[in-house]
Amino acid sequence: MSLRLATFNVENLLTRFDYTGFRNQLRQDRVLQLFDVRSEEVYQQLEAARVVAATDDTRQMTALAIADADADIICLQEVDNMAALQAFEYGYLYRMVGNGYRQKFLIEGNDSRGIDVAVMMREETRDGQPIVLNDIKSHAMVTYDHFGLFNDELAELGHHSEDKIFKRDCLELHLHIGGVPFSLYVVHLKSMGPAREGMDGRHTTMPIRRAETMAVRHIIESRFGAGHTATKNFAICGDMNDYQEWVDVIGTRRTGYRFEPRNEESGSALDIFTRDGFVENVMRRRDALDRWTLYHARGPQEQRLCQLDYIWLSPALARANATRSPDIIRSGQPFRTIFPPGQDVERYPRVGWDRPKASDHCPVVMTLDLI
Repeated sequence: MSLRLATFNVENLLTRFDYTGFRNQLRQDRVLQLFDVRSEEVYQQLEAARVVAATDDTRQMTALAIADADADIICLQEVDNMAALQAFEYGYLYRMVGNGYRQKFLIEGNDSRGIDVAVMMREETRDGQPIVLNDIKSHAMVTYDHFGLFNDELAELGHHSEDKIFKRDCLELHLHIGGVPFSLYVVHLKSMGPAREGMDGRHTTMPIRRAETMAVRHIIESRFGAGHTATKNFAICGDMNDYQEWVDVIGTRRTGYRFEPRNEESGSALDIFTRDGFVENVMRRRDALDRWTLYHARGPQEQRLCQLDYIWLSPALARANATRSPDIIRSGQPFRTIFPPGQDVERYPRVGWDRPKASDHCPVVMTLDLI
């Protein structure tokens, strides 16, 4: 009996407009910066028109990527609300995959922009096994005090012990798949912020993600018992906004590119998951140049391919699926993404240099045998 599980950051699946760019140019879309818009009312009209015009192509590609993943359960990040998810599933996915995701779950979290984690599930797996949700729980209200995770690093960043740990949420679901128990933890960890006090944004925000990963581990160990998690069927899915390795992309379009794998030596928040074999990053079963889910660039001087999107498996699930590895759906990537040799794919119709696109992130999907 198998389950096809996926995760995908769909990027800003919103039902509202952001008009803050009129007063804060850093938040203004680049196309509107080409025009001299002196009235806020006119700016709002133009911004709304721009978003509406661009969204249809973007969401068609997002839906194509989800259809290609063909998952029984898909974990999503950056969903505005249930209304947005329902409108997207009915208006776009339904046309591509039929009425396949009738079960949808979203609980409002802590993100200041209102983007949440969500889950869509079929009623049955592709093998015809029922997918039954027994329990769902949000951990958005958990504070550092609750889990004893407050420390000096967080205090130096201006946080307090009563602050909430998760900057979005950890959504916990307990299911039976064809009668077999399976637990799922869906997260979207703290994003890498801007540089601060001489440190890059990733390392500045590392203490927050480290607390979030410790909290996820605490939640799982509280459920199954510390030292007893290895034999359980569970997975952690989502956008981790961190990595333990990456690929440097060196060169330009004119000179050509070379690709150099790197390992993180200064530590990652994800070390909390991998130390002592708590879970396995099954993406490591793929070639070192073929594990990336996102292309990041700050000009030609910094270009990277890295894995931000993960399906972490419990030791029991990893062993039961020892000969399998995840698939990565990259057809929705913009043309600016630089692919290593032999990896380029046919993009979806109307994909642009930077936009439209399905997302900067790639869906990750894996077929699992449940035991």
